[in-house]
Amino acid sequence: MKIYEGTMPPTTEPDLVATETSNGGANHLQTRTLSAAWNRRQNAVCVRHAFKHYGSNKKPNVVLSNLNMTVAKGTIYGLLGASGCGKTTLLSCIVGRRRLNTGEIWVLGGKPGSRGSGIPGKRVGYMPQEIALYGEFTIKETMMYFGWIFGMDSSEIMERLQFLLNFLDLPSQNRLVKNLSGGQQRRVSFAVALMHDPELLILDEPTVGVDPLLRQSIWNHLVQITKDGNKTVIITTHYIEEARQAHTIGLMRNGRLLAEESPHVLLSMYGCPTLEEVFLKLSRKQGNSSSANLSELNVSNNISLASLNWNRKDDPVYVTDESGVIGLNFHQSKEVLITDSINGHLDTLHSKTSKATTKIEEALDCDDCGDCASDCCKITTKGKMRALLQKNFLRMWRNVGVMLFIFALPVMQVILFCLAIGRDPTGLKMAIVNHEFNGTQRECLPMDGCNFVDLGCRYLQHLNNNSIVQVYYPDPETALEAVRVGDAWGALYFTENFTDALVARMVLGKEADEETLDQSEIRVWLDMSNQQIGLMLNRDLQFSYRDFAQSLLSACDQNPKLADVPIQFREPIYGSTDPSFTDFVAPGVILT
Repeated sequence: MKIYEGTMPPTTEPDLVATETSNGGANHLQTRTLSAAWNRRQNAVCVRHAFKHYGSNKKPNVVLSNLNMTVAKGTIYGLLGASGCGKTTLLSCIVGRRRLNTGEIWVLGGKPGSRGSGIPGKRVGYMPQEIALYGEFTIKETMMYFGWIFGMDSSEIMERLQFLLNFLDLPSQNRLVKNLSGGQQRRVSFAVALMHDPELLILDEPTVGVDPLLRQSIWNHLVQITKDGNKTVIITTHYIEEARQAHTIGLMRNGRLLAEESPHVLLSMYGCPTLEEVFLKLSRKQGNSSSANLSELNVSNNISLASLNWNRKDDPVYVTDESGVIGLNFHQSKEVLITDSINGHLDTLHSKTSKATTKIEEALDCDDCGDCASDCCKITTKGKMRALLQKNFLRMWRNVGVMLFIFALPVMQVILFCLAIGRDPTGLKMAIVNHEFNGTQRECLPMDGCNFVDLGCRYLQHLNNNSIVQVYYPDPETALEAVRVGDAWGALYFTENFTDALVARMVLGKEADEETLDQSEIRVWLDMSNQQIGLMLNRDLQFSYRDFAQSLLSACDQNPKLADVPIQFREPIYGSTDPSFTDFVAPGVILT
């Protein structure tokens, strides 16, 4: 027996597909599988058993439920349905923007996203519901950008631009997209989809908010390109009666296709004057059938399928009857149910035919592109780079706020960092204990000249008053307690005989006794929990003593160099003798 009620065109049927089952069940199963594989290559879009849901597996939000869809090449396919029925999700899966949870999609002979399929890419023009355009671009720049992305030359782009401006009644090509009305922006989005003359055009509600005359002009153009250019168009619309101009319409509800047939066939079949009434009847029929668990109504390709029980061994076998597509006079492919007496042996026969079927399907997959290792829709990197560079430049140049944010913010960050981080801290409290006088009752008086009186006070005058704040305490214990509790960063202690002992130390030199040396010391305790502050205080205290000794020697007509240590540091080869923390951190801040 023959499994095809009709015949494939002899010029397109592959030699690998047999039409007889004389060799038994194995040949029958292999023929059925190869027929389905060949059939999906002959249609522009073929969707089988598509399931798509969002959310968790326990509580999924089902968007597509066992959806089957066939779009013949060279036709206009109108996809009708209410908002939220899954139209946009289905289209995004067709163009490769989303993935199905289960099921198959074949577009122009390949799977979306696979290498060499060209989808998403140059072979498909997609107009989404949202205005996915750059508002900072003019109409011309928008067309140039997408044209370069698709590998077109500038001369080709300009030629197509002039046609689309006239065809879609667009304003001046120098108008910014953000200054256009909503309807004009949608027309620009439509023009972008038409720019590179794709094989498959997918339009998600392109005629919303469009003038009726322009809407009819758009439909006339779609009919013309499918007739003359062998292009395929999938269009969704809220205007059900508008879809009468499509060759095939698919009525979609709750993630399923209720019907898929030409408009006049649906009208005559259901005896309704309008497509809205047909849609209403099918919706009611779907609602009545949804209560049955073991039976399911699936009106696809104008055929009502019988109740299916997949656990039985005598399941019906699906094969495809394809009578071909010729211009605008085509017959929609139909799935036919046949009963096979050998279905009980399908599991055994499947293992015998799987290897041969896989090899033939792989050969079919590579048929359109020749070599599967090469991309048949390769777009030059040069065009992409040019488009992306122009996009980034224009978006920054025409968006002052973005430019200020990109360029001014880093400059402000570096300036604020240099002002706030790395400089020497100020206002550091130092606990002072000077037993040469009652420091809690009076402060040191200014002193100068060759006067060896209250040298402790004279030394304290040389401390940096900006960095160090002197706080007097009566005894060392109180001063040390202030350091421990965090009230001061360090403590200085001058003994009762500091001045006399220091003078004796300078006069006696090596003959000074241990007590004289001990009494002439300035005792310092620092809080080194913050090493940066501790090292800075250590440095300032030592430099202050050097300045104090040099000024005293100079006042007494002595050489100030006597106060210097024998090691002398000259000007450094690189850097500064007084570096700051900012010098080390600023380069890293600038780079990041």
